[in-house]
Amino acid sequence: MAKPFLDAGWKDIPDSSFCERDTDVLNLISQEALTRFTFDGLKRRLGIHSETLSRILSRLEEEGIVEKGHDGYRVTEKINRFPAFRSADLDNLRTPLVQTFIPSNVSVEQLIQNLKGKCFGMIRWLGSTEGQGGVTLKWITEDGSIQVNANISETALDIDAKFLRDKDLNMALTASYQLMTHIGRLCSRRQLVRHVGYFDDYDVHLMPA
Repeated sequence: MAKPFLDAGWKDIPDSSFCERDTDVLNLISQEALTRFTFDGLKRRLGIHSETLSRILSRLEEEGIVEKGHDGYRVTEKINRFPAFRSADLDNLRTPLVQTFIPSNVSVEQLIQNLKGKCFGMIRWLGSTEGQGGVTLKWITEDGSIQVNANISETALDIDAKFLRDKDLNMALTASYQLMTHIGRLCSRRQLVRHVGYFDDYDVHLMPA
């Protein structure tokens, strides 16, 4: 995985304190546009040893690129110094699984907060991305073979899978159904349902046929 970074110009970055393992982590964070992530999620995604990742994240903390908090790591604006190497194959790895609407009486903000940091069935929390297109929540399977992304906007939910190894569509579908089952339960909770306007009295004869 280190070779693409060299080909992409990482060697031209003025800060020479980063080794190839560091650039692997930097590239993934930038490539996935992560704004927050967890240690365990990143370890599964990269497939590297805990001690190695711990040392890398400590160096990135010292450089002010990431900040450690009680719920994981937050990425700072300094990540913009490191443009990610983007392979044309990456988009081909994504497979759409679920596209649906979010009920208009559900608080999207509360839904997102109730999903962040949670694990469902075979998927474990990786991190999140925030942008103009909404919030994308990311999970990874226990074996690190499939990444499951859920993009949530004000009105829509899109779930896709990124196959990091062999393309196991059945496993990806199972993971997406486990996630959707939990989302369905959350959407039915009173705490997430907003009050909507309705008419107490109306003439049924005025209703359209």
